[in-house]
Amino acid sequence: MEITKNVQKNQTKQVIFTLGDEEFGLDIMIVNAIEKYTDLIPIPNAPSYIRGIINLRGDVIPVFSLRRKFSLAEKEMDDNTKLIITKSNGIFLAYEVDAVKEILEISAENISETPTIVKSIHTSYIKCVANINGRMILLLDHDGILSSNEQENIQSLMANQ
Repeated sequence: MEITKNVQKNQTKQVIFTLGDEEFGLDIMIVNAIEKYTDLIPIPNAPSYIRGIINLRGDVIPVFSLRRKFSLAEKEMDDNTKLIITKSNGIFLAYEVDAVKEILEISAENISETPTIVKSIHTSYIKCVANINGRMILLLDHDGILSSNEQENIQSLMANQ
């Protein structure tokens, strides 16, 4: 199966998180930290998917709303809300998620290619689907979450901070 080339030979470790009732996975190799949600500093004129910035141990990090990216309804932040800190192209980014459930090792036999219907809905950020005991988990492609335009906007925004 072609998809296993993108996943480590026999298994992949994923940070499993929720947005609403859906479960998603992000490769643990790109995750720097998982932090409690903290108050944000809003940025005037920032794109809607940028919720604001945080100062994390001296690093100013933009907070990216996956809910807005995935066109999901807004939700009040609560004690379960977490920030998944990643670094891509030299820039730290915090993904705001409803909850982090677990770190899960997923074997290649539990991973399927993204269904054609999902591929047709401009979802370049969905790498594949894992089926773990009846749980469907969408495994995300970190590099596909942000379009090149969104990456440029974030880089420009952070250069001005």
